[in-house]
Amino acid sequence: MARIFITGSADGLGQLAARRLVALGHDVVLHGRSLDRAQQALRAVPGARTALEGDLASIEQTRELAAQANAAGPFHAVIHNAGVYRPGAASRETVDGLDEVFAVNALAPYLLTALIQGPRRMIYLTSGLHQGGDPDLRDLQRRQRRWDGAQAYANSKLFDVVLAFAVARLWPHVLSNAVDPGWAPTKMGGASAPGDLEQAVATQVWLAASEEPGAKVTGKYLYRKQARPAHRAASDVTVQDAFLAACEQLTGARLESAITK
Repeated sequence: MARIFITGSADGLGQLAARRLVALGHDVVLHGRSLDRAQQALRAVPGARTALEGDLASIEQTRELAAQANAAGPFHAVIHNAGVYRPGAASRETVDGLDEVFAVNALAPYLLTALIQGPRRMIYLTSGLHQGGDPDLRDLQRRQRRWDGAQAYANSKLFDVVLAFAVARLWPHVLSNAVDPGWAPTKMGGASAPGDLEQAVATQVWLAASEEPGAKVTGKYLYRKQARPAHRAASDVTVQDAFLAACEQLTGARLESAITK
């Protein structure tokens, strides 16, 4: 039995992954951005142990969520599933004055990674749209460019792959991978999405809990349990280090390297 924490598990793919893992006999801890959402998650996933609360659009609340996770852990795996996708919406600013898409999709996973102690497997949900992402770190909050919600999302999903690959490099004892679930018919993906929901959660569930050799990979971008080429910037150590430095500056939290020089 593995203990697994899943962010954004009140609905959508996070909820489905949680149900699958509970059915497999694992100890699952859920997450919602508010108390109501956390309670909703618990009602939707009978058998889950508990649900934590914290708004990932807030650096302070994300720090508090990490503290809750450490109290509920240690975890065998963390699935960084939470995300926002509003391609047609206007730009939204968080309580910290940051672009909400970047804050929730990329900065929060960084901060949780830096603060949650002990997981041996890290799974970061990304998107095939990351291939169109821009790795330029000079304007992370998109203040110098015309707002484009679809581009902001693509950029954030690229940074998720950058983070997954950086963790794989800096923490050799951890299996760290990025997963593309495909375009699935969830609230985020829309009812007309052509993907299959079961296939959309299969890879992250497999990576989180399976003892099969194929699931014990690291530094990979996977779709339907198969490694695929990622945006080349994700493997660029200069880009990785610059992204980590930018996140550290924003949060005050350092992702410490396990590599001794």
